[in-house]
Amino acid sequence: MEQFDRYRALDVLRGMTIALMILVNTPGSWQYVYAPLRHAEWHGCTPADLVFPFFLFAVGASLFFSFHKNQTTLSREALVRTGRRVLLIFLIGIFINSYPQWMTDFSQFRIMGVLQRIALAYGMTALIVLIAPRRRLPFVVAAILLIYWAILYFLGGPDPYSLHTNATIAFDRAILGENHLYQGFGIPFDPEGILSSLPSVATVLTGYLAGMMISETARDRAPVQLSLLGIALTIAGYLWGFVFPVNKPLWTSSYVLFTAGVAFLLFALLIYLIDLRGYKKWSLPFSVFGGNPLFLFILSVVWGKTLRLLIHIPDGKGNTVTGSAWLYQNVFTPPAGNLNGSLAYALAHIIFFWLIGYVLYKRRIFVKV
Repeated sequence: MEQFDRYRALDVLRGMTIALMILVNTPGSWQYVYAPLRHAEWHGCTPADLVFPFFLFAVGASLFFSFHKNQTTLSREALVRTGRRVLLIFLIGIFINSYPQWMTDFSQFRIMGVLQRIALAYGMTALIVLIAPRRRLPFVVAAILLIYWAILYFLGGPDPYSLHTNATIAFDRAILGENHLYQGFGIPFDPEGILSSLPSVATVLTGYLAGMMISETARDRAPVQLSLLGIALTIAGYLWGFVFPVNKPLWTSSYVLFTAGVAFLLFALLIYLIDLRGYKKWSLPFSVFGGNPLFLFILSVVWGKTLRLLIHIPDGKGNTVTGSAWLYQNVFTPPAGNLNGSLAYALAHIIFFWLIGYVLYKRRIFVKV
């Protein structure tokens, strides 16, 4: 398989994920969001719940190609390079959590977050693949998922998979302190906490295994092999979900299998369309996002917080509204209504950040984070 097309399919997968991230995270109003773009309240999996694991899957595939291309082996140089990237991504996540307050109140500061999980999952996966033989990696994934299931089942409360009595709460409270956890569920509970980051390592490893599969499989057989494994993982995750519910906030093992299976199927479809059939022109918009995925995601989050927290506009009635509320109410709601206006607001942000990404893409500027 030619490297260009292989990387293009991966870029498109990353790009689709970033576009969907912006769509899910940037509605005009959280009161008006179409159901598929909402996360499941607890158990279950909506299209919105596929975004984060898809990105981690792409991180794993990218890690394989990077290590394979550079013939990376366990060495001090590899550990230092990986450690620097982990620290950089983690610190950017800390910055986003603090922006725009700039960490003036450490007593209520949330430590973990999306980028922090990406950093930890990437770092742990890199360490594992540098140490473990390739043929052992599927067993490592299985061990992680079984160990995490055992921790939740045996160390949780009467209902080990509920919001209030799951084992991750006690663990994260002990390590981080409840004032430094996410408060959006009504209690101190972090959906990107430390303990639930363990199975996210398995998600990254599935992406690494996908990259390994297509590098070791005949060009015309790669989509078939990926599809077969994708079907098997999706079914396995769905069936396991009857006893160990598919749950994104807990990042349950069944959720890992189910979302990895869907990611395998999408990756197989992209490779088939782009590499085997040569349908490439349609993929340019997603390649633009895929060229600078983390940078555009970080930029979108910082911009969103700026609109909500820093920009205030008079509403003509003696009060002020946030920049995001003003745009939603005055630009998008009048022609489209509340629900479609909220969607249009998010789509406009996708276009806005795509234009930024397109300028970088045309100039061959790829910001490494």
